[in-house]
Amino acid sequence: MTATSGTLIQNTSTLLSSSSSSMSSSSIFTNYPLICAFLAFAVAQSIKFFTSWYKERQWDIKQLLGSGGMPSSHSATVTALATAIGFQEGFGGALFATVLILACIVMYDATGVRLQAGRQAEVLNQIVYELPAEHPLAESRPLRELLGHTPLQVIAGGLLGVITAVVGHLITLATS
Repeated sequence: MTATSGTLIQNTSTLLSSSSSSMSSSSIFTNYPLICAFLAFAVAQSIKFFTSWYKERQWDIKQLLGSGGMPSSHSATVTALATAIGFQEGFGGALFATVLILACIVMYDATGVRLQAGRQAEVLNQIVYELPAEHPLAESRPLRELLGHTPLQVIAGGLLGVITAVVGHLITLATS
């Protein structure tokens, strides 16, 4: 064994023992970024649920877990996670940079690929609807049309996520 590999093994051992002791003192239930992300998702989906009821005067349970609509729960979730990690680990670190880039990719995808897929589903559903009854595809199940988000829905979700993380951070500061 060389001196370099011996040092590497020693450093790895030290790292593992320190991370296992820090894991035992923390819990998934006290993980501030994770809680903020879940809370932002729940608030966004609840807003969709109650907005749907207000518009249509009937409860649509699918709104609690469905994608699409105002605000974007994907955007709320990833911005809450990124902001909370920024508060906890620092906005200048590699971890924040990583989650920020991933959040941007998720939000870009919501307004790009997923939005266009939803619009294509609308066109395809209309084509299938206009097929003669004897056509083999005439009885096919319609495609989901509400997949993506408009830029406004993504921005609203992003703001909701940031607000959720800021409120969570203020609560954390007040209780510590």
